[in-house]
Amino acid sequence: MITGQIKSQVDAIWNLFANGGLTNALTVIEQFTYLLFLRRLDERQINEEKKANLLGQPLKNPIYGPGEADLRWHNFLNFGPEQKLEIFTRGIQVSNDPPEFLNAFDKMKTVGKAGGVFTEHMKGATFMVNKARLLDSLVMNINDITMSDRDTKGDLYEYMLSKIASAGRNGQFRTPRHIIRLMVDLTRPTKDDVICDPSCGTAGFLVSVGEYFHENHPDLFLDKNFRQRYNSEMFHGVEIDPSMLRIGAMNLQLHGIEDPQLLERDALSEQNADQRDKYTLLLANPPFKGSLDYDSVEASLLQTAKTKKTELLFLSLMLRMLQTGGRAAVIVPDGVLFGSSKAHKAIRSEIIEKHKLTAVISMPGGVFKPYAGVSTAVLFFTKTGTGGTDDVWFYDMQADGFSLDDKRQATEANDLPDIVTRFWARTQEQGRARTEQSFLVPKAEIVENDYDLSINRYKEIIYEAVEYDPPAAIIQRLKDMEQERFELLEELEKIMGE
Repeated sequence: MITGQIKSQVDAIWNLFANGGLTNALTVIEQFTYLLFLRRLDERQINEEKKANLLGQPLKNPIYGPGEADLRWHNFLNFGPEQKLEIFTRGIQVSNDPPEFLNAFDKMKTVGKAGGVFTEHMKGATFMVNKARLLDSLVMNINDITMSDRDTKGDLYEYMLSKIASAGRNGQFRTPRHIIRLMVDLTRPTKDDVICDPSCGTAGFLVSVGEYFHENHPDLFLDKNFRQRYNSEMFHGVEIDPSMLRIGAMNLQLHGIEDPQLLERDALSEQNADQRDKYTLLLANPPFKGSLDYDSVEASLLQTAKTKKTELLFLSLMLRMLQTGGRAAVIVPDGVLFGSSKAHKAIRSEIIEKHKLTAVISMPGGVFKPYAGVSTAVLFFTKTGTGGTDDVWFYDMQADGFSLDDKRQATEANDLPDIVTRFWARTQEQGRARTEQSFLVPKAEIVENDYDLSINRYKEIIYEAVEYDPPAAIIQRLKDMEQERFELLEELEKIMGE
């Protein structure tokens, strides 16, 4: 768990950026990330050098060559402010004829696979710290942060990412961490899963799956084959925004997932048409309230539901991306559950009739505050191609452990543990009253209701009868009150006249 000291250090660095004129949350995280990564590259080579010296062998495939010593973190750390800035702008001379220079930031773009997935997405990246004293302060402060293990590095980056939401901007990229973990716990990833988030953003879902394995199956990491698969084959993501992709890549690497497969592309377009029948588990909070032109959408997605709405198109996409037998957990706006358009009904019918819908968890509107108040739900379904929906489990989440206002302060009320327990014991929910928080609804009833998946369609509310006094009695009480008021005024008048 991240300590108060590290939080204070991150806050101090954040303030340095702000004082230097960099105030956009995503920009700050990007620039912060570049400096963290430069430190990490040097630390990685130092470790490899120690191993080589211990074995008496030459260093294989060094990140930094013999003439690039000044570009290494532990060396330029000792330079003065102006020298540091020169290392990041003009750099060092690497050839004489013609004279060529290489700076620390450009070097980071060239290290390739040695730097992991992060460096594969550095095209178009720009270093924006152009003040010597600011750069000096940032380097010195970042160097003071203890980053000795995976947990510390991962928690540090999660704390940085939490500032996206608190900044009140770009919060749509940030799904609450506890909601992500709920979805992971309800899908129980296995060592054989091939996992993807088709709108991965900062890669929160993929990171959470990694943490799930470390917490629930630590013995798997003793297996070399599993470690290799975990680092380079298990985790996949698609993201259209290159800045978010870099942030997501660094998030994964700092959590110990070195070489995830991340694609920079529009998930709904023709360029993503090759993503078919590839994954066994999809976890996502795709963008909604968006609208696209038909021409910009991959044709097969429109065959399931002809629509311009991104929230419906992503459901079509997930059905296409899943292998038969693959499962999905996806956050959708409430409108997907009960929308009456032809496209809304078509996608719900597709999932219910041709595949297996397992559960619908309704979430309160405050879950995504302070930056969005929309009510949402989580759908859980399995791709079968042959149907299989029988009883669908509904849960009415009323509390998620935090207040449902803009402050989102921790509270005792929390349905999440109950959701996990009941989800994995759904057979015991049979016969549970519709007045309860969770219950099962037969497929036939859902079909009769035009495939409506809104919990309010099926939940029963008991209204307690309230008995009121007869109108004559109420009128008499009002008369008595008026008489009492008149008598009090007369008594006050007598007192004032004495």
